[in-house]
Amino acid sequence: MTDVVALATELLGIHSTTRDEGRAVDFVARWLVARGWDVTVQEVTPGRGNVWASRKGGGVTLSTHLDTVPPYIPPKLVGNHLIGRGACDAKGIAAAMLVAADRLATAGEERVDLLFVVGEERGSDGARTANQLPATSKYLINGEPTESILASGCKGALRVIARTKGREAHSAYPHLGESAILPMMVLIPELDSLPFPEDKILGKTTVNVGLIRGGTEANIIPGMCEAEMMVRLVGDPAPVKAALDHWADGRAELEYGSFIPAQLFHTVPGFDAKPVAYTSDIPLLTNWGTPLLFGPGSIHVAHTSDEFIAIDELRASVDHYERLIRSLLPA
Repeated sequence: MTDVVALATELLGIHSTTRDEGRAVDFVARWLVARGWDVTVQEVTPGRGNVWASRKGGGVTLSTHLDTVPPYIPPKLVGNHLIGRGACDAKGIAAAMLVAADRLATAGEERVDLLFVVGEERGSDGARTANQLPATSKYLINGEPTESILASGCKGALRVIARTKGREAHSAYPHLGESAILPMMVLIPELDSLPFPEDKILGKTTVNVGLIRGGTEANIIPGMCEAEMMVRLVGDPAPVKAALDHWADGRAELEYGSFIPAQLFHTVPGFDAKPVAYTSDIPLLTNWGTPLLFGPGSIHVAHTSDEFIAIDELRASVDHYERLIRSLLPA
């Protein structure tokens, strides 16, 4: 039987940042075919696709994503930690799912599917495409780093770009121009005081200004500035948009981008559960069954240069996935 740490290390050794997942897709598909799974690679865009593996179907699908955020960080083992890009988000999880599903299949339980998607870290084009597949599962266990605790719910996400405009001029004659950056500097601090919704389970709506772009050169009065934001939603996006529209009225233009709704999840007796603040592909995989969210590792180290997963937690997660699946399937 494949060792989950060795498999996770192999996956971490494959560069697969979003839009460049082809080699990871090929590796996972070949691994499954070699073990007797029926495998479909569903093209999302040329050279990259989702991997769907099945045997009998009709039961539980284990799913996570194969893409990572940049930059690529190669794997290394340091004590009890497997370090590298994707260690917990989410190649370590993918490895645990592969080993758990294959172990169940070897034991005769063939009502388990596997779905590995691309593009989760930017726009989730893989999940949107995967929802067109003829899924038969009754439950979907999605994998994100939940610290090996079932998630009772997760926040949604809304991308927003705010743009301010000015008038370019030579910087030696600022009175002839109008800066687009200065009004953005006034607008951004006001975000903290906007009347955003709260939820008794998911908590507060939050906004992160993740990217700011403005101007062209230091010696030119900037004619354009934009701020790209990620809003973490706890419910209906309408009141959030209303607050942002009022905030920007007459001062900035807003462009609303990709949206994933907040959601509550199925939980299982005997497993601890708590809500998480981040989102996942679950709201985009509505045809794959009643959703659960579970995975080893901590979101607090995901997307960082020190991303890691604890070896003992990674090994234990294989058993956790098996136990979750058996608890969901009738004997």
